[in-house]
Amino acid sequence: MTIRSLFLAALVFVHLAASAAPDAQELLRASDAIRNPGRPFAVKVTLAEFEAGKQVDASTLMTYSRAQDNNGQFASLVSFVLPARDAGKLMLRNGDDLWFYDPSTKASVRLSPQQRLLGQASNGDVITVNLAKDYSAKLLAEEDVTDGERKTRKSYKLGLTATSNSATYTTIEYWVDAENNRPIKGRFFAESGRLLKTVYYRRYQAQLGRERPTETVIIDGLNPQSVTLMRFTDFAMPAIPQTWFHRDHLPRFQPE
Repeated sequence: MTIRSLFLAALVFVHLAASAAPDAQELLRASDAIRNPGRPFAVKVTLAEFEAGKQVDASTLMTYSRAQDNNGQFASLVSFVLPARDAGKLMLRNGDDLWFYDPSTKASVRLSPQQRLLGQASNGDVITVNLAKDYSAKLLAEEDVTDGERKTRKSYKLGLTATSNSATYTTIEYWVDAENNRPIKGRFFAESGRLLKTVYYRRYQAQLGRERPTETVIIDGLNPQSVTLMRFTDFAMPAIPQTWFHRDHLPRFQPE
């Protein structure tokens, strides 16, 4: 075989390899559609904080979410249910703004998505987010990974870089199941490059028309004995008024 033939064969091989590689942004969008329904929805979120295997704190929230017409990202209203001292408090994300409302003071203040809510769960972890709207994805590898139920899965490893001011994390390493696009695992990093947390998506169940993760395990990036479990229950698709997602409506919010 001549040098020219070898060169042409190499070009064909590279072209075929490139054409066979999945589009990373599409993989991320498909994964988002598994975590989040396309229609307005509500879900109860129960958070439990563990230290060395012992539960030390807990909280219960109701989240109401609907996609915004202008960009497809979710607006989310989080209503605090338990403990009793927090009942009635609200958190609202609409666009790049995240607000906290306390009915006892009737004041709303701006929050950071990175601020911790309970244990390893930050404010940005409990609001509904389509990652493909806030991050640019790159395919890093095809590899086997252990999921949250200790099973080995063939996966696509994606590198996510924040493109929005509202993004909670600067960069993310994100594993998507190669067979069905389910999110498996994520490693979330600070701007400095420090690992903040590792997250596993697990306990898939039929909810609102398809199999969705009903538990998220969040492990501290420095101390693996510090774990927060998020459970998702009571999925529903109620009528959610657009007015719920305006800051000036927070004092008048009444769940229907």
